[in-house]
Amino acid sequence: MTTSRPRGVFAAVATAIDANGEPDTARSTALGRFLLDHGCDGLNVLGTTGEATSFSREQRRGVMTAYADAGLPMHRLLVGTGAAALADAVALTRHAADLGFAGALLLPPFYYRDVPDDGLLRVLDAIIAATAARPIPIYLYHFPALSGVPWHLGLVARIIATFKGRVVGLKDSSGDLDFARAAAALGEGFDVFPSSEAVLGEARRAGFAGCISATVNLNADLCARAYWNADATALAAATAVRRLFEGKPVVPGVKSVLAHIHSDPAWARVMPPLEPSSPADATEVAARYQAVRARLAA
Repeated sequence: MTTSRPRGVFAAVATAIDANGEPDTARSTALGRFLLDHGCDGLNVLGTTGEATSFSREQRRGVMTAYADAGLPMHRLLVGTGAAALADAVALTRHAADLGFAGALLLPPFYYRDVPDDGLLRVLDAIIAATAARPIPIYLYHFPALSGVPWHLGLVARIIATFKGRVVGLKDSSGDLDFARAAAALGEGFDVFPSSEAVLGEARRAGFAGCISATVNLNADLCARAYWNADATALAAATAVRRLFEGKPVVPGVKSVLAHIHSDPAWARVMPPLEPSSPADATEVAARYQAVRARLAA
């Protein structure tokens, strides 16, 4: 890392599942260490790819604690702490602060739609007050396609003004680059991470802090070359890896390729309601992944 604030290429790191349907923290933290050693500037633990919303509060706390206990560099780790219930979000964000995570990513409370901005501000106010003794930086997690509740630009501007110094950035999984660019322009020092490595070629020029992507689990080395070395060939290969999952469920697909890369079938497990990739899909995507790698090496 080149600054004290998170910058660069972050994997939305997958969470391994054991045979009993519990988080497999040994496999998960081993993957985290591997990614940090092979191009990642940091990790986003327990995001969408990490299947956070499929785990209980205690399971999530256990995963978070495992990353700290494994001795991973906490100043390079962000963690998802958003929840539908305010008490859960408060408890998880406080735990993240106690463990020394570099930042907490907050999904808005989901289920209720068309909630008023003032209600969302109350949620943030409660979380920020609860972590005042250990003021962990807060990043908004904007993923309206799944959460159903957007952090829209007008609200984000109010949040920056109201919670200056505590709400420091946003992870944008909307796929709308115009939104991401506008969010990055809302205030100096407000760090925006789009969710696709396709932005890495323009990231610094456009004012982005980097990217946080599911497929960085599979192409961290390529993304690092694209971001830090402006390597157009690596960028093309990294985006080719991302395109392998177009029209397919991303989380099972990424985990099936992790099982291939690490020769470990256990990585293919997902939490309900997700289903693992079919054997045919897993074989096809693994072969296409290998083809991208082979073209790069040729």
